Amino acid sequence: METDWAAENLRVIRTLMERSAVYRRALAPLMGAVGLAGVAAAIVAPFAPVRSPRAFAGYWMAVAAICLAGAFLLIRRQALNDAEPFWSPPTRRAAQALSPAFFAGFATGLMFLCAEPRTPLAVGLLVPGWMVLYGCGVHAAGFFMPRGFKLFGWLFIAGGCVLGAAMSFGPAPALSWMHWAMGVIFGGSHLAYGIYLYFTEKHGNAT
Repeated sequence: METDWAAENLRVIRTLMERSAVYRRALAPLMGAVGLAGVAAAIVAPFAPVRSPRAFAGYWMAVAAICLAGAFLLIRRQALNDAEPFWSPPTRRAAQALSPAFFAGFATGLMFLCAEPRTPLAVGLLVPGWMVLYGCGVHAAGFFMPRGFKLFGWLFIAGGCVLGAAMSFGPAPALSWMHWAMGVIFGGSHLAYGIYLYFTEKHGNAT
């Protein structure tokens, strides 16, 4: 059984190495779409009835669910266009790497929905917590993705730690400010990474 498990892992690693350029090209529209959704959500948030920590958590969890659904549809379409199975061994490995940190982020947001914190400072700590957990998930999946994906995860981890320290020693932030923080940190970073992947991929194809 251990021999079969090792052989399967070797096949997955070989497939990932052979398709690294394909995955890099597929990430560009995915990152761009997620980034645009995050920025748009930050713009819409001041006009939505989001006035409490519970509403803040629910709003951004809904945005995350929409982004995950959009990512699923984009990846599925790319798999169909390339005549490849969607739930392939590399896809399963990446999903397994992402799932623990994403589940922890979901559980943290769920606590805000079930028992709303009494202080606005909690929202100021929720955003850095989400950043760190998201960065951990991205870094774990970085083994199955292009090299820069791990660095992308580290940027979220480091940024979340710095922001959390700043929030701990400063005054409680306004919800409007935290909406913009979510839009810039999550939406802006994904959009920038998608643009980077798009242009570097075009440059690589041109050469």
